[in-house]
Amino acid sequence: MIGAVALLVADYDEAIAFFTGKLGFDLVEDADLGAGKRWVTVAPKGGGAHLLLARAADDAQRARVGDQTGGRVAFFLRTDDFARDFAAFTANGVRFLEAPRHEAYGSVAVFEDCCGNKWDLISSS
Repeated sequence: MIGAVALLVADYDEAIAFFTGKLGFDLVEDADLGAGKRWVTVAPKGGGAHLLLARAADDAQRARVGDQTGGRVAFFLRTDDFARDFAAFTANGVRFLEAPRHEAYGSVAVFEDCCGNKWDLISSS
């Protein structure tokens, strides 16, 4: 089981606000490690792998913030109620890059997180 995945962010607090306030994730841990570094993890309500929000520490990392996968969708957020979550995210100011569409595998719409990474909101129903 994958326990956590690192996500480069520009700012800890901005990323926490986005994931907890706009997507409804839980803040699992926010520990001060000293020298401006923190151990910050968030997770979707109901479980799943945690995201380690890792503030970019140098020019090479800063260049990758928002583009960790070369412009492809990086993350897939599964929902049991696509219409509910699409409406809630939209009301919370989440930027969707397309209208919802229906594929053989379910309903899907691509959105961006606070750093510009692409996500699929996806449901098999």
